[in-house]
Amino acid sequence: MIKILFVCHGNICRSTMAESVMTYLVAGKNLQERFQIASAATSREEIGNSPHYGTVAKLRAVGIPLVPHRAVQMTKNDYQKYDFLIGMDQMNIRNMLRITNGDSEHKIFRLLDFGDSPRDIADPWYTGNFDETYEDILEGCNALLDYFSKNAHAFS
Repeated sequence: MIKILFVCHGNICRSTMAESVMTYLVAGKNLQERFQIASAATSREEIGNSPHYGTVAKLRAVGIPLVPHRAVQMTKNDYQKYDFLIGMDQMNIRNMLRITNGDSEHKIFRLLDFGDSPRDIADPWYTGNFDETYEDILEGCNALLDYFSKNAHAFS
């Protein structure tokens, strides 16, 4: 089983959207038994809060079910629990490395580093652009699934 933790600043916009999108894509390929997917925050600001209404509205608009979720904070123990800890932007990565005291097992990545155009995913909390965030997350999740299918032997 491949265990993935999506991480952003507050765990109410991007990482929650990525958790729901990846769960939907995995189910569409009937691979649910091969993946454990979750999300978390690097900060404590939104702990216990439900997903942002913009995330909820965008997922509803594209027909992707929202994974039931309340914001949680990433912990140092998550580094051992998950195979991939995937941040949305470079600031998330810096904070994740601080929380885990480094990345000795090379498990920490930016989501769009798996695609053809590595870049940060802008935080819609500030931009208000949940459409762009969704497109970037969909691109990243599809690229991540492609990575797993091309490297299936490594995860058997």
